[in-house]
Amino acid sequence: MILAQEPSLGADAGPGTAGSLRTHPSDDHAATAGPRPTVVFHCIDPCREGGHDHRTKASVAHALADLLGLPFGGFYRADAPPQGPLFFVPSETLTSVQAARQLGIEDGAQLFGGVVPHDFVATKLVSHGLVHAQATAPAGWQPAHGEAVQAVTLPGYSVFSAPDALLAAERLLAHGSLRLKKPDGVGGLGQQVMRHIDELRLWLDETDAEVLRQHGVVLERNLRQVETLSVGQVQAGPLTASYVGTQQLTTNHRGEEVYGGSTLTVVRGGFDALRAMRLSPEMATAVDQALVYHQEAARHYPGFLATRANYDVAQGIDDRGQWRSGVLEQSWRIGGASGAEVAALQHFQADPACRAVRASTHEVYGDQVPVPAGARVHYDDDDAEVGRVTKYAQVEAHADL
Repeated sequence: MILAQEPSLGADAGPGTAGSLRTHPSDDHAATAGPRPTVVFHCIDPCREGGHDHRTKASVAHALADLLGLPFGGFYRADAPPQGPLFFVPSETLTSVQAARQLGIEDGAQLFGGVVPHDFVATKLVSHGLVHAQATAPAGWQPAHGEAVQAVTLPGYSVFSAPDALLAAERLLAHGSLRLKKPDGVGGLGQQVMRHIDELRLWLDETDAEVLRQHGVVLERNLRQVETLSVGQVQAGPLTASYVGTQQLTTNHRGEEVYGGSTLTVVRGGFDALRAMRLSPEMATAVDQALVYHQEAARHYPGFLATRANYDVAQGIDDRGQWRSGVLEQSWRIGGASGAEVAALQHFQADPACRAVRASTHEVYGDQVPVPAGARVHYDDDDAEVGRVTKYAQVEAHADL
């Protein structure tokens, strides 16, 4: 269970408990005799090793290895793994304790990322409850979790059948437009704003009922004038850091607005240290909401473990003019802000007296992008899908933090 005063990054069911992983290792790697672990980037299918996303994450994994003073083994290959113990940086959240143990992961000292007990827990679906008690839901669904996070998420439902979707839409549309979101969409992809029930009926007519039953969909209150905040916590070796920040958009080579990076206020320690910072009311709200979400996931889904946790919190105006704030989704895996997370940890490691820094990631489309001195470039190449893009992370220490 995570304590509000000093939350850890996972739920520890205790040694020997069936279906559990130890959040805290019984032996620290640094104090254990024997070979040092090799850090590997584990690319979960589908994976394009040459793509910009996975090459960037692999580079961040390399930076993490540098932080931990461990060798970096590159991309993990099950048919030819490096010799000796491994430290995994998976590209996605591991969706079963068994999957983690098959990799040799027994506790948080062997992982930068997360483990959940069911596939749906790693998606947007876990951010909402069902539309009624008898609604269709996958095996392992915990109705109490949806009730517990209702106050810290936007009004919405996770649905797995056409009748449930229509009922949910009727309730939401009575108060304004809704946003339909596919559970595994990233960067705003797989989303559609609807203002009339007939738009949903058309979508349902074009959607296979079995696909809907297996994968589900989220229906959620739509906001405008939205700002997305990021709240998170990371742990690597003896270091723990927590943060709140904002995401930026940029324009890609097709003229589309896409993710352009994150700017984070990072503090040494847990969420209590973050809450002690001089935060704006909006940021303080986002931090409190993310902490509740984090606590409830650990409480309702045994086997949950995360040494990297990031929560997107949307703040904006609904169709009735009411300001709202709510957690949209979680990321218990290496992500777009991880370059800044690791850079901040490296700064804390180098300067034990430092309590807070500003860290940022940047994704810039174009040729000959100027990179600030001291920044670490994680990708600078011509990607087959998105064209030329440069990604880097940097840290700035600020006395006013």
